[in-house]
Amino acid sequence: MQLKAVLFDLDGTLLDTAGDMGAAANHVITGLGLAALPDKVLACTTSDGAYALLRAGIPPALLEQHGLERLRGRMLEFYGENLCRHTRPYDGVAELLGWLDQGRIPWGIVTNKPAALTEPLLAGLPLFASCGVTVSADTLPWKKPHPAPLLHAAERLAVAATQCIYVGDHRRDIEAGRAAGMLTLAAGWGYISAGEHPGDWQADAVLDSVPALWHWLRDAFSPGC
Repeated sequence: MQLKAVLFDLDGTLLDTAGDMGAAANHVITGLGLAALPDKVLACTTSDGAYALLRAGIPPALLEQHGLERLRGRMLEFYGENLCRHTRPYDGVAELLGWLDQGRIPWGIVTNKPAALTEPLLAGLPLFASCGVTVSADTLPWKKPHPAPLLHAAERLAVAATQCIYVGDHRRDIEAGRAAGMLTLAAGWGYISAGEHPGDWQADAVLDSVPALWHWLRDAFSPGC
């Protein structure tokens, strides 16, 4: 079946948000008198979200004492007030999205980030003005790795799921895409968790850069493919 649309994960796939997510986590962690998480830890933990970042820097006894949910609330409050201080699109993203727009190829975002953070973040980046659909963690009762968010995004774009490609930097992205019947591409440049190997995720391809993704998509959407 002919491919017609591309869906992307957000953090670690289109945007490098580790600086701002890490600053929010470290705001909480250092507030407890603990050492800040180093960049190396942030780079392999950010895609796992706020809980994982806090667990990476706070011993279990302190998490229990202060309450993980309470600490997460503090982190997300700080993050929400500092959404785009260090966040940047990865090299090549602007050109890739411009190419999709020029070719009138619908594209959208499916993320496990809550809408209260996703929507203002995207609104602050003109690059995403032409995004055809955004599905956040709380758009539906389910989030990735459940396929429902991807199926919902395809429906919103008026495209069959089997005509979509999903691109993401986490195992759950590939699991969700496969369960939805989409072609899946692993973003090897993203926030790959320690011990994880994208080649093990059963994606249709593993790509090491945004330009490599663009090259793959150009071939996939070229006439006759």
